[in-house]
Amino acid sequence: MSDTLTVDVVDPTGKKAGTTDLPAEVFDVQTNVPLIHQVVVAQLAAARQGTASTKTRGEVRGGGKKPYKQKGTGRARQGSTRAPQFAGGGVVHGPTPRDYSQRTPKKMKAAALRGALSDRARAGRVHVVSGFAPGAAPSTKSALNVLANLSGRKNVLVVVERQDEITWKSLRNVERVHLLVADQLNTYDVLISDDVVFTQGALDAFLAGPAKGRSATASATSTEAEEESK
Repeated sequence: MSDTLTVDVVDPTGKKAGTTDLPAEVFDVQTNVPLIHQVVVAQLAAARQGTASTKTRGEVRGGGKKPYKQKGTGRARQGSTRAPQFAGGGVVHGPTPRDYSQRTPKKMKAAALRGALSDRARAGRVHVVSGFAPGAAPSTKSALNVLANLSGRKNVLVVVERQDEITWKSLRNVERVHLLVADQLNTYDVLISDDVVFTQGALDAFLAGPAKGRSATASATSTEAEEESK
């Protein structure tokens, strides 16, 4: 694996405005499929509301009177009309409110995200733009032209800075585009997208954050050790 991957930076007019490096420790690592599966399952489980609820025969209103006498009717004996076999009766082993969330360590989430981004980067599906609108005003037409030059695929994930209102307003109503802030980037949204497009500012913010996981921690620790040894 190389130290960095280099991609072109495209300006709002669709022209090449330079290049930028994608660090190999984030965009060129081995993809661990079982790890990614575990993290995605946990993420989808945490998104479940868990509010489904049913009542047992002891919680349903009514049914205090025996529907008919015990013997002599030729029918099966019954003690309550709120038994599960009756309409309006309780539910057997029905769902009750619960928490579906699973505990997933931060390092596992970071590693899964690096693996997903690396898979997209190796396929040439990670792009960087300097911006989506040529002026100071939002422009959906200009933003769509930029995306058309980068990719013609159906689902595109666009990662922006939190304060980038121009890009947000330009693309927020486009059906095939999913917008995310850099610190909200996650494995699931990367996997369901055909291409990942970063603005230059969003890429810088993402790389400056905790995305590198263990690699960033290790480098910081080694830097502190070197400073202490001086």
